Amino acid sequence: MHDHLLFSLISRGTTVLAEYSEVSGNANMVAHRILEKLPQNDSRVSYSQERHLFHIVVRDGITFLCMADEDFGRRIPFAFLEDVRERYLTRFGEEAHTAPAYEHNAEFSRVLEERMAFYSTDQRADTINRVRGEISEVKTVMIENIDKVLDRGERIELLVDKTDHLQNESFAFKREARRLKTRLWWKNIRMLAFVALLILVIAYIIVCFACSPTFHC
Repeated sequence: MHDHLLFSLISRGTTVLAEYSEVSGNANMVAHRILEKLPQNDSRVSYSQERHLFHIVVRDGITFLCMADEDFGRRIPFAFLEDVRERYLTRFGEEAHTAPAYEHNAEFSRVLEERMAFYSTDQRADTINRVRGEISEVKTVMIENIDKVLDRGERIELLVDKTDHLQNESFAFKREARRLKTRLWWKNIRMLAFVALLILVIAYIIVCFACSPTFHC
């Protein structure tokens, strides 16, 4: 199974403004516990929990967080967070500093879903990140165990059920297969039309050589 972005949210402190999850489980609960302990100064940080990583960007009091499979690396998750940050602030701006909880969820959760899908499956995602020159910045981000952000002795078990995610993958695959089938069908139709036209042109040329322009042979 491929590695993916699985969960993301945007918050002001502990006030969640928008979130989206590709999986069932308690990822949002773990994320909320992190928010309770997270310093609000500008920072980039990653926290490990079992085989998953929580990647976080904090800018001007607004937190952008995502969870991904451990093997997905850090480059693409942080590119996703920066992309989402730009889109969110362009859309809502100063509203982010005063909006109540989940005020922007109805609208922006769809953006989170779309961008998560893009960065999880589109090969251009990593290319975009390389062009933006953010690789060196990500390399400086330290990965800490999630226990460091929690109270001493506190433990949280992360439960992730990827059934929904696999189902979404299946739907996406079938949709792409249908699109490919349609494209191939139209390609075949165009090819047949071209061949038919070519045959007519060749037949016309043969007739012209064999007969006079008025078709008197």
